[in-house]
Amino acid sequence: MADLEIRNLHVRAEDKEILRGVDLAVNKGEIHALMGPNGSGKSTLANVIMGRPDLEITEGQILFKGQDITDADPDERARMGLFMAFQYPVAVPGVTVSKYLRTVLNAHREARGEEPISLKEFRQTVQAAMDLMQVPRDFVNRYLNDGFSGGEKKRMEVLQLALLRPEIAILDETDSGLDIDALRIVAEGVNSVAGPEMGVLIITHYQRILHLVKPHFVHVLYQGRIVKEGGPELVAELEQKGYGWIREEVEAAA
Repeated sequence: MADLEIRNLHVRAEDKEILRGVDLAVNKGEIHALMGPNGSGKSTLANVIMGRPDLEITEGQILFKGQDITDADPDERARMGLFMAFQYPVAVPGVTVSKYLRTVLNAHREARGEEPISLKEFRQTVQAAMDLMQVPRDFVNRYLNDGFSGGEKKRMEVLQLALLRPEIAILDETDSGLDIDALRIVAEGVNSVAGPEMGVLIITHYQRILHLVKPHFVHVLYQGRIVKEGGPELVAELEQKGYGWIREEVEAAA
């Protein structure tokens, strides 16, 4: 059984069916790319994996480490080792980056039965992660994402990834809105923490981040279903031909 397994997932938002039978398996040590045109359901899949309450699962299951988490609360999923970097990180005025990161780290330590992190260890851990992500150290005194640029927000998302070291990380269009330099820094951060103890699902409709973070497996989502799967060569094919041929294949098979 895969570490994260999606089985025949059907999802509605209000009265609209968005996912129409998605099957997907992600293991630690693997990097998966989920691609597809706008409106295909990519972000819906990411959000439903993390338990967003306004999305209704009408059929199917989400399993993590062999447990059915289809109805689990988002914080329970996070404590188990699931992580999501958001496409649009939310600003939290009044809460400093330092306070937020320490609270999150301690919540995960508590879930593992560990003592709260000491101030000294916290400072050392955060500083190492900030150096890795090229985040200025004075960021810890700023309010979380408040007044941050798009690139700064995305760096903060990957900074959390580097600190928490989850078992499965979902990156929902982390590359959107980034210039070349910010994209390179984010990609280097992902590459530095990815490894045998972490599985990564990168959700994107661009190819550029996949030239920097090399996926082992590529899945194409179209109209709520995964309609094409392959290896890194599929990225090059999509870059060359776009998504039109995917649409034609789906329509021909209907």
